[in-house]
Amino acid sequence: MAERKAPQWLIVLAFMAVYIVWGTTYLAVIYGLRGFPPFMLSALRYLIAALLLLVWCFIKKEQWPGWQTVRTCAISGVFMLVGGSGMVAWAEQYVTSGQAAIVIAAEPFLFLLADRKRWRQYFSNRFIITGLLIGFAGIVLFFGGSDAASAPTGDVGTQWMGYAAILIGTVFWVGGALHAEGRLEKGIPNIVSSCIQLFAAGICSSLLSGVSGEWGRIRFAEVPAEAWAGLFYLVIFGSLIAYMAFTWLITVRPPALVSTHTYVNPVVAVLVGWVFVNEQLGWMQLVAMVVILLGVLLTNFPSYKLSFNQQRT
Repeated sequence: MAERKAPQWLIVLAFMAVYIVWGTTYLAVIYGLRGFPPFMLSALRYLIAALLLLVWCFIKKEQWPGWQTVRTCAISGVFMLVGGSGMVAWAEQYVTSGQAAIVIAAEPFLFLLADRKRWRQYFSNRFIITGLLIGFAGIVLFFGGSDAASAPTGDVGTQWMGYAAILIGTVFWVGGALHAEGRLEKGIPNIVSSCIQLFAAGICSSLLSGVSGEWGRIRFAEVPAEAWAGLFYLVIFGSLIAYMAFTWLITVRPPALVSTHTYVNPVVAVLVGWVFVNEQLGWMQLVAMVVILLGVLLTNFPSYKLSFNQQRT
């Protein structure tokens, strides 16, 4: 699907959502897991968000697409939200949110390798390549100076199992995003495609939750308030605001550039931890944040330059 034209201010707001809002959802997942098992947390998150979007679609009288579009949305939704985000939620039982964010930072490179139709655009632009490398270096520097990121939450074996799950999930996420970006028909409202994706992911997560025996272990009356708060934060800010911003952005900007949110999200996650649970920030982390932001600016510099030239003309 060809990239669409969109107002620059809207693109900026969408990037702010995937850069900043998604960074806060790592902490929300941790809170959610204090009362819900991982697949159930994902199922409730996606189904509630899908129902809210469905109501809005009816209010706006959005036209429902044909079977081919529904199939494309369902496949991409299951890949991205169950194989991607769902695997991260499962892995955060064994690794910290900071450790999860480090592994997810490989996402832009996977997009770069998998998005073959844009190889010429990516590899011919020194700003994009340099920015991706600098951003990744900033992530390594950031967590190299972070005690929170290296603190074990279990034995070494379970941690590596968590890392492997996140890597596999990242591959699923990239595959699902490119599947949707390449096959969805132009003109399909983002709210409709996101609704279908969330429904498909919610149903699949519910089945996995049932097969793994989670529904038999849960006692909703015993779920603490902080877990409910984490769930509803994930619904509103994670699945409605940030996810819809992402699915829209990959139709107006190259996916590898949109995926640079994985460089900023860990910084936001640690800053949120510093504000709310008094985690300490060292000087190396502060330097690393500057490096990461420089990398993000470089990857998006061609877009900024093109927008500026268009405004001049």
